[in-house]
Amino acid sequence: MGFLVSDNLSLRALEPEDLDVLYKWENDSSLWQNGSTLTPYSKFALRDYLENSLQDIFQTRQLRLIVEEKKTGNAIGTIDMYDYDPLDQRAGVGILLDEAYRNQGYGTETLQLIENYAFRFLMLKQLYAYAPLSNVPSVKLFEKCRYERSGTLRSWIKTPSGFGDVYFMQLINQ
Repeated sequence: MGFLVSDNLSLRALEPEDLDVLYKWENDSSLWQNGSTLTPYSKFALRDYLENSLQDIFQTRQLRLIVEEKKTGNAIGTIDMYDYDPLDQRAGVGILLDEAYRNQGYGTETLQLIENYAFRFLMLKQLYAYAPLSNVPSVKLFEKCRYERSGTLRSWIKTPSGFGDVYFMQLINQ
């Protein structure tokens, strides 16, 4: 199998057909505090993004892929590599799984696929993630996938109840 394919999942480029599911995920305000979204996205803006986004990580320093369940062909989430740094050989990772597909092993499998791509194809030294302490499932997922807590960023993100701390987590390619 390739770098982005497993028995159950494939990670693929964004397609115009992903507009409705991206619209759903990007406009779920319960997820905004875990990312950097501040306002809803219009379908027009997302359509423009799909039509004009480059999938070349070397040019854009980021890569967003759809997580697709192979047996159904359903888009079940996204995985992002961002702040790609070819000199220091690292990139940030962010993952979103649709609520209906959580706690079924898909998150672990998705991270394993992106790690395989990052370490074996891009030959990166490390991946890192920011995980809010309040997002316990995310912290557990990254820890399960061998990411280590390297530090705590105090009062790093604003939440409805004040400011929250974030773990800085790293996976070093040994």
